Amino acid sequence: MRTGELPSGAPLPAVRALADELGVSPGTVAKAYQVLRQRGVIETAGRNGTRIRPRPPVTATRAALRPAVPPGALDLSSGEPDYDLLPPLGPHLAALSERAARPTAYAEAGVLPDLAELVRVRLAADGVDAPAVTMTAGALDGAERLLTAHLRPGDAVAVEDPGWSNLLDLVAALGLRAVPVPVDGEGPTPHGLRTALAAGARAVVVTTRAHNPTGAYVTAARAAELREVLAGQDGVLLIEDDHAGELSAVQLHPLAGATRSWAFLRSASKPYGPDLRLAALGGDEATVARVAGRMRLGAGWVSTLLQRLAMGLWRDPAVAAGWSRRAAATTAAATPSSPRSPSAG
Repeated sequence: MRTGELPSGAPLPAVRALADELGVSPGTVAKAYQVLRQRGVIETAGRNGTRIRPRPPVTATRAALRPAVPPGALDLSSGEPDYDLLPPLGPHLAALSERAARPTAYAEAGVLPDLAELVRVRLAADGVDAPAVTMTAGALDGAERLLTAHLRPGDAVAVEDPGWSNLLDLVAALGLRAVPVPVDGEGPTPHGLRTALAAGARAVVVTTRAHNPTGAYVTAARAAELREVLAGQDGVLLIEDDHAGELSAVQLHPLAGATRSWAFLRSASKPYGPDLRLAALGGDEATVARVAGRMRLGAGWVSTLLQRLAMGLWRDPAVAAGWSRRAAATTAAATPSSPRSPSAG
């Protein structure tokens, strides 16, 4: 593979045939193939034999293939927030400069206790009881850390179909196998999820509200059905992405706790702007500890400056009031030919 002699998709010999050729036992070859599968180098497709897995270039993302937006159309496909509705950051940045006069030391770094408590309270108000909380650099960063902490190349991940292009690219870049779960107006279908789990999915990613690209959201009835499908699937990692958060006009019906390993992600990008690279990650203690522990060995922590900025915005009642005023004004100005969907924004 390194020299190019075995390109992507090239077939490999059967175990016994290669064992005879090399003069080793079939068990030795079988073990070698197992290691290669675990590393995501090869894949076995039943009667079609064993082949070299394709490795898609990370730069060739689905987002780059998005068609041009027609003139006058409102583009909801990118997931960009309406910048007219974002709160001004200037006053909060000025206040932050006064509170953060002394840089944070290594020994003091990590998740701010006040922010962690604020996240727990806000999630609990939406029915998500999170025993543990940490912070990641956005929802996609949180999803990547969760998947890499629990899965290995070649493992299957149940993803929504249609689904968020960035997540699908991430799954491919990690060497994981995407198993599609159909989505209707109430979220992922129970039959589709059941089929994906039967196909060996070791993780499930669900967009609870403001599904991209359909705008669907999980209803109370659908959440109960999905919980029933997930019951007893303790070896499956459940990841919920509630990227719209408080901006969503519909009630949250979470799946949190449906499996032993679960995580709930809420990004700050939609209410405060994509450049605020911060997402709250709540979940069971073991799952959150895996993410936090691995982060300490790499990035270390999400900047406490960003954490303090997010905390100030979350605590400011004027920010929420400003959302309501600007949203009402924007909706009133919208024409029938360019409606704004509260779920897809």
